[in-house]
Amino acid sequence: MVHSLEKLETLLSLYRVAFQIRHVESEIARQYSKGEMRCPVHLSIGQELPSSLISLFLRKNDYAVSTHRAHAHYMAKGGDISAMMAEIFGKSTGCSRGRGGSMHLSDPQVNFVGSSAIVGNSIPIGVGIAYGIKVRKEDSRSYIFLGDGATEEGVFYESVNFAVLHNLPAIFVCENNFYSVYTGLEPRQPKGRRLHEVVKAMGMSSVYLPFGNLEFALNVTQDLLSTKSGGPLFIEIDTYRWLEHCGPNYDDNLEYRPARERENYLKYDFLEELKQRVSLLHYNHTRDLEDIEKEVINQTSASFSFARNSPFPSLKEVRGDFHEF
Repeated sequence: MVHSLEKLETLLSLYRVAFQIRHVESEIARQYSKGEMRCPVHLSIGQELPSSLISLFLRKNDYAVSTHRAHAHYMAKGGDISAMMAEIFGKSTGCSRGRGGSMHLSDPQVNFVGSSAIVGNSIPIGVGIAYGIKVRKEDSRSYIFLGDGATEEGVFYESVNFAVLHNLPAIFVCENNFYSVYTGLEPRQPKGRRLHEVVKAMGMSSVYLPFGNLEFALNVTQDLLSTKSGGPLFIEIDTYRWLEHCGPNYDDNLEYRPARERENYLKYDFLEELKQRVSLLHYNHTRDLEDIEKEVINQTSASFSFARNSPFPSLKEVRGDFHEF
Protein backbone atom coordinates (compact mmCIF):
# COMPACT_ATOMS: atom_id res chain seq x y z
CA MET A 1 0.00 0.00 0.00
CA VAL A 2 1.28 3.46 -0.91
CA HIS A 3 1.28 5.73 2.11
CA SER A 4 0.67 9.45 1.78
CA LEU A 5 -0.55 12.06 4.20
CA GLU A 6 -3.05 13.09 1.56
CA LYS A 7 -4.63 9.63 1.65
CA LEU A 8 -7.59 9.39 4.00
CA GLU A 9 -6.79 5.76 4.78
CA THR A 10 -3.32 6.66 6.06
CA LEU A 11 -4.56 9.55 8.17
CA LEU A 12 -7.29 7.43 9.76
CA SER A 13 -4.92 4.53 10.41
CA LEU A 14 -2.48 6.85 12.14
CA TYR A 15 -5.23 8.50 14.14
CA ARG A 16 -6.73 5.21 15.29
CA VAL A 17 -3.47 4.00 16.82
CA ALA A 18 -2.52 7.42 18.19
CA PHE A 19 -5.90 8.05 19.78
CA GLN A 20 -5.97 4.56 21.26
CA ILE A 21 -2.57 5.12 22.87
CA ARG A 22 -3.59 8.57 24.14
CA HIS A 23 -6.98 7.52 25.50
CA VAL A 24 -5.96 4.19 27.05
CA GLU A 25 -3.00 5.75 28.80
CA SER A 26 -5.01 8.77 29.91
CA GLU A 27 -7.49 6.38 31.52
CA ILE A 28 -4.64 4.51 33.21
CA ALA A 29 -3.39 7.83 34.58
CA ARG A 30 -6.88 8.92 35.67
CA GLN A 31 -7.71 5.68 37.46
CA TYR A 32 -4.29 4.76 38.80
CA SER A 33 -4.93 6.32 42.22
CA LYS A 34 -7.70 3.78 42.91
CA GLY A 35 -4.98 1.28 43.81
CA GLU A 36 -6.20 -1.48 41.51
CA MET A 37 -3.13 -1.27 39.27
CA ARG A 38 -0.36 -2.21 41.67
CA CYS A 39 2.56 -2.21 39.23
CA PRO A 40 4.57 0.84 38.11
CA VAL A 41 3.43 2.36 34.80
CA HIS A 42 5.58 4.21 32.29
CA LEU A 43 3.24 6.12 30.00
CA SER A 44 3.76 7.33 26.42
CA ILE A 45 1.35 10.27 26.41
CA GLY A 46 2.98 12.77 24.04
CA GLN A 47 5.06 10.03 22.41
CA GLU A 48 2.32 8.60 20.20
CA LEU A 49 3.92 9.47 16.86
CA PRO A 50 6.71 6.84 16.74
CA SER A 51 4.44 3.90 17.52
CA SER A 52 1.67 5.13 15.21
CA LEU A 53 4.13 5.69 12.37
CA ILE A 54 5.71 2.25 12.69
CA SER A 55 2.27 0.62 12.96
CA LEU A 56 1.71 1.44 9.28
CA PHE A 57 4.52 -0.93 8.33
CA LEU A 58 4.23 -3.66 10.96
CA ARG A 59 2.92 -6.91 9.53
CA LYS A 60 1.24 -9.70 11.47
CA ASN A 61 4.19 -12.02 10.85
CA ASP A 62 6.73 -9.45 12.08
CA TYR A 63 8.04 -9.67 15.64
CA ALA A 64 8.54 -6.93 18.21
CA VAL A 65 10.31 -6.42 21.52
CA SER A 66 10.05 -3.38 23.74
CA THR A 67 11.17 -1.54 26.85
CA HIS A 68 9.68 -0.63 30.23
CA ARG A 69 7.56 1.95 28.33
CA ALA A 70 5.81 -0.71 26.27
CA HIS A 71 2.06 0.02 26.09
CA ALA A 72 2.23 2.06 22.88
CA HIS A 73 4.38 -0.52 21.10
CA TYR A 74 2.07 -3.34 22.15
CA MET A 75 -0.96 -1.49 20.82
CA ALA A 76 0.87 -0.60 17.60
CA LYS A 77 1.56 -4.30 17.06
CA GLY A 78 -2.17 -5.00 17.29
CA GLY A 79 -2.22 -6.18 20.88
CA ASP A 80 -5.49 -6.79 22.73
CA ILE A 81 -6.08 -3.86 25.10
CA SER A 82 -8.31 -6.00 27.32
CA ALA A 83 -5.45 -8.47 27.75
CA MET A 84 -3.06 -5.58 28.40
CA MET A 85 -5.30 -4.00 31.02
CA ALA A 86 -5.85 -7.35 32.72
CA GLU A 87 -2.08 -7.71 32.85
CA ILE A 88 -1.66 -4.27 34.42
CA PHE A 89 -4.34 -5.27 36.96
CA GLY A 90 -2.35 -8.45 37.66
CA LYS A 91 -5.12 -10.79 36.51
CA SER A 92 -4.80 -14.29 35.07
CA THR A 93 -6.47 -13.18 31.81
CA GLY A 94 -3.61 -10.77 31.15
CA CYS A 95 -1.37 -11.20 28.12
CA SER A 96 1.38 -12.41 30.49
CA ARG A 97 -1.14 -14.17 32.74
CA GLY A 98 -0.81 -11.52 35.41
CA ARG A 99 2.84 -12.29 36.07
CA GLY A 100 4.52 -9.39 34.34
CA GLY A 101 2.51 -6.23 34.82
CA SER A 102 3.03 -3.09 32.78
CA MET A 103 6.74 -3.56 32.11
CA HIS A 104 6.65 -7.23 31.05
CA LEU A 105 4.05 -7.55 28.31
CA SER A 106 4.20 -10.64 26.12
CA ASP A 107 1.65 -11.82 23.58
CA PRO A 108 2.35 -14.64 21.10
CA GLN A 109 -0.99 -13.98 19.38
CA VAL A 110 0.50 -10.87 17.76
CA ASN A 111 4.22 -11.84 17.87
CA PHE A 112 4.90 -9.32 20.62
CA VAL A 113 7.70 -11.33 22.16
CA GLY A 114 8.13 -9.22 25.25
CA SER A 115 9.22 -6.11 27.05
CA SER A 116 11.65 -5.68 29.92
CA ALA A 117 12.23 -3.42 32.88
CA ILE A 118 16.00 -3.73 32.44
CA VAL A 119 17.33 -0.95 30.22
CA GLY A 120 18.63 -2.43 26.97
CA ASN A 121 17.74 -5.98 27.99
CA SER A 122 15.36 -6.68 25.10
CA ILE A 123 17.76 -5.46 22.39
CA PRO A 124 19.82 -8.69 22.07
CA ILE A 125 16.59 -10.69 22.26
CA GLY A 126 15.26 -8.81 19.25
CA VAL A 127 18.53 -9.40 17.38
CA GLY A 128 18.35 -13.09 18.27
CA ILE A 129 14.84 -13.20 16.83
CA ALA A 130 16.14 -11.58 13.64
CA TYR A 131 18.88 -14.20 13.45
CA GLY A 132 16.26 -16.94 13.77
CA ILE A 133 14.20 -15.33 11.00
CA LYS A 134 17.22 -15.41 8.69
CA VAL A 135 18.10 -19.01 9.54
CA ARG A 136 14.51 -20.12 8.91
CA LYS A 137 14.33 -17.94 5.78
CA GLU A 138 11.10 -16.30 6.92
CA ASP A 139 9.57 -13.23 5.33
CA SER A 140 9.53 -11.32 8.61
CA ARG A 141 11.33 -8.58 10.48
CA SER A 142 12.22 -8.08 14.11
CA TYR A 143 11.32 -4.61 15.41
CA ILE A 144 13.36 -3.53 18.41
CA PHE A 145 11.92 -0.54 20.27
CA LEU A 146 14.38 1.26 22.55
CA GLY A 147 15.01 4.62 24.17
CA ASP A 148 18.02 6.92 24.04
CA GLY A 149 19.15 5.66 27.45
CA ALA A 150 19.53 2.11 26.10
CA THR A 151 22.18 3.30 23.64
CA GLU A 152 24.44 3.87 26.65
CA GLU A 153 24.48 0.14 27.43
CA GLY A 154 27.28 -2.03 26.05
CA VAL A 155 24.84 -4.63 24.79
CA PHE A 156 23.42 -2.10 22.34
CA TYR A 157 26.74 -1.85 20.48
CA GLU A 158 27.29 -5.60 20.59
CA SER A 159 23.81 -6.11 19.13
CA VAL A 160 24.31 -3.52 16.38
CA ASN A 161 27.62 -5.09 15.47
CA PHE A 162 26.11 -8.58 15.31
CA ALA A 163 23.13 -7.38 13.23
CA VAL A 164 25.44 -5.68 10.73
CA LEU A 165 27.88 -8.60 10.60
CA HIS A 166 25.12 -11.07 9.75
CA ASN A 167 22.91 -8.65 7.75
CA LEU A 168 19.88 -9.42 9.89
CA PRO A 169 16.28 -8.23 9.33
CA ALA A 170 16.36 -6.14 12.52
CA ILE A 171 14.69 -2.72 12.68
CA PHE A 172 15.94 -0.63 15.61
CA VAL A 173 13.39 2.08 16.48
CA CYS A 174 14.98 4.52 18.92
CA GLU A 175 12.60 6.94 20.60
CA ASN A 176 14.84 9.78 21.73
CA ASN A 177 12.89 11.76 24.33
CA PHE A 178 16.12 13.44 25.55
CA TYR A 179 15.87 12.16 29.13
CA SER A 180 16.85 9.10 31.11
CA VAL A 181 14.55 9.44 34.14
CA TYR A 182 15.56 12.96 35.32
CA THR A 183 18.87 13.31 33.45
CA GLY A 184 19.10 15.02 30.07
CA LEU A 185 21.47 14.16 27.25
CA GLU A 186 24.20 16.67 28.14
CA PRO A 187 25.51 14.93 31.30
CA ARG A 188 25.16 11.50 29.67
CA GLN A 189 26.56 11.76 26.16
CA PRO A 190 29.33 13.75 24.46
CA LYS A 191 28.28 17.09 23.05
CA GLY A 192 27.25 16.92 19.40
CA ARG A 193 26.80 13.15 19.31
CA ARG A 194 23.95 11.97 17.14
CA LEU A 195 22.88 8.39 17.73
CA HIS A 196 22.02 7.68 14.10
CA GLU A 197 25.49 8.85 13.05
CA VAL A 198 27.16 6.55 15.57
CA VAL A 199 25.20 3.57 14.26
CA LYS A 200 25.87 4.53 10.64
CA ALA A 201 29.59 4.55 11.39
CA MET A 202 29.20 0.94 12.54
CA GLY A 203 27.92 -0.03 9.09
CA MET A 204 24.16 0.04 9.55
CA SER A 205 21.72 2.05 7.44
CA SER A 206 20.28 4.75 9.65
CA VAL A 207 17.99 7.75 9.52
CA TYR A 208 17.07 10.64 11.79
CA LEU A 209 13.48 11.88 12.04
CA PRO A 210 13.30 15.31 13.72
CA PHE A 211 10.54 16.23 16.14
CA GLY A 212 7.15 17.08 14.71
CA ASN A 213 7.87 16.63 10.99
CA LEU A 214 5.27 13.99 10.15
CA GLU A 215 5.45 14.38 6.36
CA PHE A 216 9.20 13.81 6.31
CA ALA A 217 8.95 10.96 8.82
CA LEU A 218 6.36 9.08 6.77
CA ASN A 219 8.17 9.52 3.45
CA VAL A 220 11.57 8.50 4.78
CA THR A 221 10.25 5.54 6.77
CA GLN A 222 8.28 4.30 3.77
CA ASP A 223 11.33 4.50 1.50
CA LEU A 224 13.49 2.59 3.96
CA LEU A 225 11.03 -0.11 4.98
CA SER A 226 9.88 -0.81 1.43
CA THR A 227 13.37 -1.95 0.45
CA LYS A 228 13.89 -5.62 -0.38
CA SER A 229 17.39 -5.77 1.13
CA GLY A 230 16.23 -7.35 4.38
CA GLY A 231 19.20 -5.92 6.24
CA PRO A 232 19.27 -4.03 9.55
CA LEU A 233 18.06 -0.46 9.93
CA PHE A 234 18.26 2.14 12.70
CA ILE A 235 15.54 4.80 12.97
CA GLU A 236 16.07 7.62 15.48
CA ILE A 237 12.88 9.56 16.19
CA ASP A 238 12.87 12.65 18.39
CA THR A 239 9.87 12.71 20.72
CA TYR A 240 8.82 14.11 24.08
CA ARG A 241 6.88 12.63 26.97
CA TRP A 242 4.35 14.83 28.71
CA LEU A 243 4.12 13.07 32.06
CA GLU A 244 6.67 11.95 34.63
CA HIS A 245 9.15 9.19 33.85
CA CYS A 246 7.24 6.62 35.88
CA GLY A 247 3.70 7.24 37.03
CA PRO A 248 0.47 9.01 36.09
CA ASN A 249 1.36 12.55 37.16
CA TYR A 250 3.22 15.61 35.96
CA ASP A 251 6.58 16.25 37.61
CA ASP A 252 7.28 19.83 36.51
CA ASN A 253 7.78 20.78 40.17
CA LEU A 254 11.12 18.94 40.08
CA GLU A 255 12.38 21.45 37.49
CA TYR A 256 14.71 19.01 35.75
CA ARG A 257 13.16 19.97 32.41
CA PRO A 258 13.38 23.70 31.60
CA ALA A 259 9.95 25.31 31.47
CA ARG A 260 10.58 26.93 28.07
CA GLU A 261 11.73 23.62 26.61
CA ARG A 262 8.61 21.85 27.79
CA GLU A 263 6.34 24.66 26.54
CA ASN A 264 7.96 24.52 23.08
CA TYR A 265 7.53 20.77 22.74
CA LEU A 266 3.97 20.76 24.03
CA LYS A 267 2.96 23.24 21.31
CA TYR A 268 2.95 20.31 18.89
CA ASP A 269 0.29 17.64 19.31
CA PHE A 270 0.47 14.80 16.80
CA LEU A 271 -3.22 14.01 17.18
CA GLU A 272 -4.23 17.60 16.48
CA GLU A 273 -2.13 17.63 13.31
CA LEU A 274 -3.92 14.53 12.06
CA LYS A 275 -7.33 16.05 12.81
CA GLN A 276 -6.41 19.25 10.99
CA ARG A 277 -5.18 17.34 7.94
CA VAL A 278 -8.43 15.36 7.74
CA SER A 279 -10.44 18.56 8.09
CA LEU A 280 -8.47 20.35 5.35
CA LEU A 281 -8.10 17.48 2.87
CA HIS A 282 -11.17 15.36 3.56
CA TYR A 283 -13.68 17.69 5.19
CA ASN A 284 -16.57 15.31 4.54
CA HIS A 285 -14.81 12.59 6.54
CA THR A 286 -14.24 14.40 9.84
CA ARG A 287 -17.02 12.26 11.28
CA ASP A 288 -14.76 9.25 10.69
CA LEU A 289 -12.48 10.61 13.42
CA GLU A 290 -15.44 10.88 15.78
CA ASP A 291 -16.40 7.29 14.99
CA ILE A 292 -12.86 6.14 15.75
CA GLU A 293 -12.89 8.01 19.06
CA LYS A 294 -16.24 6.51 20.10
CA GLU A 295 -15.07 3.02 19.20
CA VAL A 296 -11.82 3.38 21.12
CA ILE A 297 -13.55 4.91 24.15
CA ASN A 298 -16.01 2.01 24.26
CA GLN A 299 -13.25 -0.56 23.82
CA THR A 300 -11.22 1.05 26.59
CA SER A 301 -14.16 1.09 28.99
CA ALA A 302 -14.82 -2.56 28.21
CA SER A 303 -11.15 -3.42 28.77
CA PHE A 304 -11.18 -1.89 32.27
CA SER A 305 -14.36 -3.80 33.11
CA PHE A 306 -12.81 -7.00 31.77
CA ALA A 307 -9.72 -6.44 33.92
CA ARG A 308 -11.73 -5.72 37.07
CA ASN A 309 -13.95 -8.76 36.61
CA SER A 310 -11.13 -11.17 35.81
CA PRO A 311 -9.69 -13.47 38.50
CA PHE A 312 -6.25 -13.21 40.01
CA PRO A 313 -3.88 -16.08 39.15
CA SER A 314 -4.19 -19.17 41.30
CA LEU A 315 -1.18 -20.50 43.19
CA LYS A 316 -0.94 -23.31 40.62
CA GLU A 317 -0.87 -20.79 37.77
CA VAL A 318 1.79 -18.70 39.48
CA ARG A 319 4.04 -21.72 40.02
CA GLY A 320 3.40 -23.28 36.61
CA ASP A 321 5.55 -23.09 33.51
CA PHE A 322 4.99 -20.34 30.97
CA HIS A 323 6.10 -21.39 27.50
CA GLU A 324 4.26 -19.80 24.60
CA PHE A 325 6.76 -18.88 21.86
